[in-house]
Amino acid sequence: MATNDQVKALVKSHGDGDDPQFYAVAMQVAAKAARAGQSKFAQELRDLVNELREHAGNTARVASIVPFAQPKGELGSLLNVSYPEARLGDLALTDKLAERVQHVLLEQRQRDALAKHGLTPARRLLLMGPPGTGKTSTARVIAGELGLPLFSIRLDTVLTKFMGETAAKLRLIFDALAQTRGVYLFDEVDALGGDRAAQNDVGEIRRVLNSFLQFLEEDASESVIVAATNHASLLDNALFRRFDTVMDFTLPDDKIVESVIRNRLALFQISNLSWARIVPAARGLSHAEVSTAAENAAKRSVLSSRTRVRTDDLISALEERPRARHSSEGIN
Repeated sequence: MATNDQVKALVKSHGDGDDPQFYAVAMQVAAKAARAGQSKFAQELRDLVNELREHAGNTARVASIVPFAQPKGELGSLLNVSYPEARLGDLALTDKLAERVQHVLLEQRQRDALAKHGLTPARRLLLMGPPGTGKTSTARVIAGELGLPLFSIRLDTVLTKFMGETAAKLRLIFDALAQTRGVYLFDEVDALGGDRAAQNDVGEIRRVLNSFLQFLEEDASESVIVAATNHASLLDNALFRRFDTVMDFTLPDDKIVESVIRNRLALFQISNLSWARIVPAARGLSHAEVSTAAENAAKRSVLSSRTRVRTDDLISALEERPRARHSSEGIN
């Protein structure tokens, strides 16, 4: 049967008029009953939830975004909202990583089918890797592909010197996360999820992490949580267990380098480019740095009244970009 917390969540979501949250908790109750051998009750509850969803027309709650900044006073300062139109084809990822992103999207699109079997789609994603390797872009693509708003959490306003205030702000965000379905990006999550065993850590930071872990554990919304970090080694081990999917982003290999440059220079003539010279010049650069270099080379062409990008200009632009530290690591 339902736990005390689930009963309270059902009552609260009903009182808030939060149908998606109500359905999600009801499905959790059904799954728990099925595991306890109460298969008939579990199936009846699933069927009832599905009927209610159909009756409501499966209406998405994206429409509630307009008044989203008003519900609670501080919320507007804690979140930046955007409506990405990015698509998976805009990303230059390895085949393996692209396949994992595609699978997350598939589970999200088929969440009703999964719910019929007491299953939930992957919706907590941890993205790790050097700066500029596509973590934030992946969050934008997930939002764009699913037609959801992207809410970027402003950790500079969330974190304060008073632990109680930080926890309260996190609660506001997770309440909003349950109220309005979207993709919620916690960039540089190591600021919240640092290792509790670190010798230079203080009790206040550990309490902030504990609050964050608790909110992640309790969250049963239909929103997608994306946490990104450039410093995976700083994360507390307990944080990894709270995520359904962990993705490692690395510096681009030779194939990806060429793909990034081709995408960025799609409006220019590049049939003359010598990839045998260009690709080695890009090694050690992140996706973002390669893209910036390609753009700079394109500017040189435009200012020289040329539509064709020259190999020498592109190599020069690549060599001007700063290399990531330990650039030899993570190249495949």
